[in-house]
Amino acid sequence: MKPRSPLDSIRLFHDELTALRRDLHAHPELGFEEVRTSAIVAGALQSLGVEVHRGIGKTGVVGVIQGQRCDSGKMIGLRADMDALALTEDNAFAHRSSKAGLMHACGHDGHTAILLGAARYLAQTRYFDGTVVLIFQPAEEGRGGARAMLDDGLFDTFPCDAVYALHNWPALPPGTIGINPGPMMAAADRFEIVITGVGGHGAHPYQTVDPVLVAGHLITALQSVVSRNVNPLDSAVVSVGSVQAGHPDAMSVIPREARLVGTVRTFRRSVQEMVETRMRELSQSIAGAFGASAQLNYQRIYPATLNTAPEANFVADLATQLIGKDKVVRDLTPSMGSEDFSFMLQVKPGAYFRLGQGGADAGCLLHNPRYDFNDAVIPLGSALFASIAERSMPL
Repeated sequence: MKPRSPLDSIRLFHDELTALRRDLHAHPELGFEEVRTSAIVAGALQSLGVEVHRGIGKTGVVGVIQGQRCDSGKMIGLRADMDALALTEDNAFAHRSSKAGLMHACGHDGHTAILLGAARYLAQTRYFDGTVVLIFQPAEEGRGGARAMLDDGLFDTFPCDAVYALHNWPALPPGTIGINPGPMMAAADRFEIVITGVGGHGAHPYQTVDPVLVAGHLITALQSVVSRNVNPLDSAVVSVGSVQAGHPDAMSVIPREARLVGTVRTFRRSVQEMVETRMRELSQSIAGAFGASAQLNYQRIYPATLNTAPEANFVADLATQLIGKDKVVRDLTPSMGSEDFSFMLQVKPGAYFRLGQGGADAGCLLHNPRYDFNDAVIPLGSALFASIAERSMPL
């Protein structure tokens, strides 16, 4: 017998999911330190009769739900991230962070609650022909938790046919879904440029090779890469986030070394490679023109998050059936932020979509000390996850 709709079913235990989400918010944990969080997740899954695997990607948890039948041999992965940020919360509500310097400022507490809501519905109904793999991932915030799970054999042990993830989005109204069949998030690269000159007395600069002067010229020149080398129809960002040279107490000392650290964001591999090449050429040529030298260390941290078109269109169609055409954005503008779900999409087809939660107008932005997840959108996120499983593997 077909159960009632996922959305109607999950609304029945919305209050329990909200309480769980707020408990997670009050007890944030950094990447690879999600000991309490993963224990709560594992316990919740076990109470539902779900097969649980722990320690994949250090603190990662995987739950496995078999459908009423498994004749299809299909396997669908649903992923949520669990970690918090090193940020001091500036909220006064009862479920604010109980840990100084840590908070759930990106909504991963909400993502975890959403996937547990989908797990509860799917474990109770099992109205599908195949296997659902629930992936509770650690360390999304810059520590590569997705890659750690893959290195631990995630898709060797659970060979999913496709994998899906969501992220709340304050810029979209509550109860809406945003997606596009292509780039969703940019690749995130880190660069460090070390400029070496000849130090000396600030009163006698002609006896030195001033790396600070070189750094100033180079900072300006780096901005020409995007404005003059990147095709206007493509997108790229080059941002210098740190400039370090000398000592603030040594006003009359020209240092020997200056260091620039920053990030590059791109969507296309060819653009990424071109930007790195131009940065290397500019660093060496500008430093050389002043008699200094420059060394570029360029690290590709996260690849771009690229949806596969069939899976993205599938999610958009399901969302349209759940909430109506007017609440689904099929051509959502990609973000220059990054997401390590990209590692999973490099090896499996799938889609990453946005769950509108509102709040941007009120300053409730991601990675903000006043941020909080909008509990009202939990049932929709859970229901869409559940619908992806059911409709991917129909009975």
